Amino acid sequence: MNQTQEQQEQAAGAPGDRVAQFRAEISAMKLRDPRAARDRTWATAGALLMVVGVVIAVVGYLSSSSASSAFNTEGPAQQRDAIVLALVGVGVTVLGAALFLRYSLAQFLRFWLARLIYEQQAQTDRIVEARG
Repeated sequence: MNQTQEQQEQAAGAPGDRVAQFRAEISAMKLRDPRAARDRTWATAGALLMVVGVVIAVVGYLSSSSASSAFNTEGPAQQRDAIVLALVGVGVTVLGAALFLRYSLAQFLRFWLARLIYEQQAQTDRIVEARG
């Protein structure tokens, strides 16, 4: 019989030791979550896209407001191009906000789920000890 099976049999006898067993098993695995680094990267990319999108929108607005709409042919065309540029900036900002929100929420919800599981196991141990 290997060491982990013995630990499991010992933990089955004492419900309060199940949390300690869970912690020992997790630390023995020494696993890293590969998605955590990827989520952090995408959340950072989303934040950068939000900043870049705002800069693009401001540049488009400033270019649009400074376009001469006098009786020349370049004024209105330049203004329409600047408006399109500002709208692209708004789109990039919205995309960045969606990416940031999605991946930062994924990190939070992963932590929340692990905490919830841990608390439910501890609560189950308390109930079993109270009945026993």
